[in-house]
Amino acid sequence: MPASTKAAIGFIFITLLIDVIGFGLIIPVFPKLIEELIHGDISEASKWGGWLTFAYAIMQFLFAPVLGNLSDKYGRRPVLLFSLAGFGIDYIFLSLAPTIGWLFAGRVIAGITGASFTTATAYIADISTDENRAQNFGMIGAAFGLGFIIGPVLGGVLGEHGSRLPFIVAAALALLNALYGYFVLPESLSKENRRPFSWKRANPLGSLKQLKKYPSIGGLIGALVLVYIAAHAVQSTWTFIYI
Repeated sequence: MPASTKAAIGFIFITLLIDVIGFGLIIPVFPKLIEELIHGDISEASKWGGWLTFAYAIMQFLFAPVLGNLSDKYGRRPVLLFSLAGFGIDYIFLSLAPTIGWLFAGRVIAGITGASFTTATAYIADISTDENRAQNFGMIGAAFGLGFIIGPVLGGVLGEHGSRLPFIVAAALALLNALYGYFVLPESLSKENRRPFSWKRANPLGSLKQLKKYPSIGGLIGALVLVYIAAHAVQSTWTFIYI
């Protein structure tokens, strides 16, 4: 494997790891921050937490196809760096938020720009061969698992020193990762393999229609939808239960 490819795979692993650590960092303190901003109890905070999760998810649903098509036209590198910068800005908004409206603004920004996982997956597909494809994609699961171990533990420790400190650390990690990627990450999609931007593919309904071309993966998509519903239902509620 060329040295540049090894460096790129290493960066993608670090990118995904830092993304998940940053997400995990804020989990233990998010309910407390919402309580402070709404001046309410944990029950009311849980309702706001649900709407904040919805704001992020709906922006992801609307804009992930757009960013995917932009990465097909302009390459993976700029979209990946843009996504990392967006996460950094989101965490800054959350750390400085004087009102609940700032939290919504941050979550909307993160939802619009938050395509790091999908773009990183496309990046791995670009640079993988048939021999190492499964190994490289397995790295995504490893990064997610390790990040979800480190993030919440670190967030809980930092949260002892203030409910906003984990957000500041998460912002620093995301922005430093973007800066690191700017200098070391090569482009994976050659110009001859790029395609024009298409609104037909870039809107979520158009993206779903594209699945008709691949009927064999319909069952897999359905299974993934159920997995994500179950996973995010747990992630968005368990901190409010055990606070």
